[in-house]
Amino acid sequence: MMASGQSPTALKWWFAMEMRRMRDSAGLTRDEVAQAVKGSVPAVGHIEAGRSLPKPLELDKMLEIFGQSERADFFHDLRARAKRGKDWWIGFEPSVSNYVSHLNLFLGLESSSPQIESWDALVPPGLFQTPEYAEAVIRAGRSGMPIKEIRKLVELRMTRQREVLEREQPPKIWRVIDEAALRRVVGSPEVTKAQLEQLATLAERPGIDLQILPLDAGAHNGTEGTFTILTAPPELENYPGCVYVETLVKGYYYEELEEITRYRNALTRLRVQATKPKDSPTLLRRIAKDLRSP
Repeated sequence: MMASGQSPTALKWWFAMEMRRMRDSAGLTRDEVAQAVKGSVPAVGHIEAGRSLPKPLELDKMLEIFGQSERADFFHDLRARAKRGKDWWIGFEPSVSNYVSHLNLFLGLESSSPQIESWDALVPPGLFQTPEYAEAVIRAGRSGMPIKEIRKLVELRMTRQREVLEREQPPKIWRVIDEAALRRVVGSPEVTKAQLEQLATLAERPGIDLQILPLDAGAHNGTEGTFTILTAPPELENYPGCVYVETLVKGYYYEELEEITRYRNALTRLRVQATKPKDSPTLLRRIAKDLRSP
């Protein structure tokens, strides 16, 4: 059985991906599945898109025709937990929810993933930001937003950190950050120094590997943008996880094994060029010392 406390949104997504991959492996079409369960093709499509869940008898029939009946207990447990409970961000004011509605799936996957890896080229990741640094980043990215709303988004980000970093079984985290992002003064030199100290402290924690891509690394394969790789729980036998890439308008999820492999290879090359994790706390504190107050 999967560990408890996982996001219903993530569970529903994982359920959908597993159902689709099992159908593909069985060599069946959606039409054939719909006929077997005496349902409709659109209904099967909704299940595979994560918009709905099959009824218990439909699930049993699907697993039977997929040749996966032995996994019935697992999928019924997954289905039941996807239907109950609520995600941690539910309850924030509607104005906040509207601003981050496109992030619902990412927040769910992140808060449930056993391993999070990323390349961060512009700013330290939101999962590691101090409140003051986060406020400065959000204020710059959302010009014109009332300060009251900005502070609600900061609160959301701090809650996100607690939900991921302080959960019962924290994820293994491996991030590569560009040195240029660390030297950029955000908010003020004092705010940036505090942020660098927080990164140094986090880098010393078990389960967190933080590397810095130095300025003298020259050309590298991370110039096309930042990305995050989210690993799925091992119980999901057919689902390798996904890569999340965020743009100004929306986020994109890449879940095909070939796509994930390309991103993972890119991250591996960045790791080779970056500092060793054990050296990062010292370098971060040295960068902080280099910053000068006006």
